[in-house]
Amino acid sequence: MAIHFQSFGQVSKKGEKELNSIFQVEYITEPIKLSEQQKNSLPLKISDNTFFKIKNNGQLIGYAYIGTAPSKDNFFDYLVVFDKDLIISKIKVLTYRENYGGEISSKRWLQQFTGKTKGDKLLYEKDIIAISGATISANSLTTAVNNLLNSIAILQQQNVFK
Repeated sequence: MAIHFQSFGQVSKKGEKELNSIFQVEYITEPIKLSEQQKNSLPLKISDNTFFKIKNNGQLIGYAYIGTAPSKDNFFDYLVVFDKDLIISKIKVLTYRENYGGEISSKRWLQQFTGKTKGDKLLYEKDIIAISGATISANSLTTAVNNLLNSIAILQQQNVFK
C-alpha cells in the first residue's frame, strides 16, 4: 500500500505508522486551510500544517490533528485521528520528552478518548482516569483534547467541514 503525504511535515515516522494502521488503504492528506479570523476564534492553535483531511480516491475517510501540549518541564507531541464524522478514532502520543509521566502514552489510558466528539466535555479525574506520576501531562492532554473538540464545534458552525 503506497502512502502519499502532502504538507504533513510535523508527522514523524511514528505518526505515519499510526495512520497506516488505522487507514489500511492508500490515502492522501490535505491541509485544512483556515482564515486568520477563524484561527483567532479557536481555543486551540490550528495552523495550516496541523489539521488535515484524509482522503482515499477523492473520498473523505477521516481527519488528523497534530499538536503539542505541555508536560512538567517540556512539551510532548500527539496525534488525534478522527473518522469522517469527526469522532475520535484514536490518540497517540508521538514524542514524550520527560523522564516521568510517560504513562500517558499507554494505549489503555488513551482509549478513554476514543468515541469522543464535539459535544463532549472531558473532566480529568472524573471522565479521564488520573495517572500517578503523570498528573501534569495527563491533565494537559485532557485540556488539549477538550480545546480541540471545542475548536471543531466552532469550525462546524462555520461550515468548514462541508
